Amino acid sequence: MAEKKKRRAGRAPKQRTLTELFRRNQRKKRNEFKPDPTTSTWLKTQKLTRLQRLRLVKWLLNALIIVMSLVIQDVIMSQIRLFGATTDLAVGAILLITVIEGTDVGSLFVLIASALYWFSGSAPTPLCIALLTFFGVGATMFRQMYWHRSRGTLTLCACLALTLYELGLFGVGLFYGLTYWGRLPSFLLTSVYTSLVMIPMYSLVHKTGLIGGNTWKE
Repeated sequence: MAEKKKRRAGRAPKQRTLTELFRRNQRKKRNEFKPDPTTSTWLKTQKLTRLQRLRLVKWLLNALIIVMSLVIQDVIMSQIRLFGATTDLAVGAILLITVIEGTDVGSLFVLIASALYWFSGSAPTPLCIALLTFFGVGATMFRQMYWHRSRGTLTLCACLALTLYELGLFGVGLFYGLTYWGRLPSFLLTSVYTSLVMIPMYSLVHKTGLIGGNTWKE
C-alpha cells in the first residue's frame, strides 16, 4: 500500500490541452458577464411613441371618412339625381385630403387611395387611379407654387382637380364609346354638386389632418 501511494504521489500532474484551457476560459467569461440581448422581442418593436399613435389615428380617421363617403354615395346619393347627375363623394374626399396633406404625403396617399377606390368596386374604370393621382398631385403642386395655404385655396384646388377628373372620365368614356357628347352636362353637374359638398367637408378633413401635427412645410 505504501508503495502504491508513493507511485501516485510521484506521478506528474496531467497536462491540459490548449482546447480545454480555451473552453475553460470561455466558461469563466460567460459566468462573469452576460451582455444585453442584441435582438428585440416582438412586443418591444411594436411600441409606438405618442406622436406615432396620433398619426396612426389620423390616417385611420381619414380612411373612415373615405369609407363613409363610399357608403353614403352608394346607399343614398346614388338614388338621388338632379338633372341627371349626382355627387361623387369618395373622389371629393380623396382629392381634398390630398391637397390638404401636400405633395410629400398627398402624392403617396392619392395613389394608394385611388387604387383602393378601384378595388372597392365603386370606381367606373381602372383608369381612375391614373386620373386621380395625376390631377390630385397636379392641383397640390399648383397650389403650393402659386397660392398661399388657406381654406379657400385648398378647397378651390381640390374642386378644380375634381372637375378635371370628371372631364377626364368623360373623355375616357367618349374614347371607348361608352358615352356621348350629350352627357357632358351631367359630368359637369356632378363636379358642381360634389364641390358644394366639399365646402363643409373641408372642416372635418382639416381637423383630422391636425391630429399628430402638420407634416407639410412651406
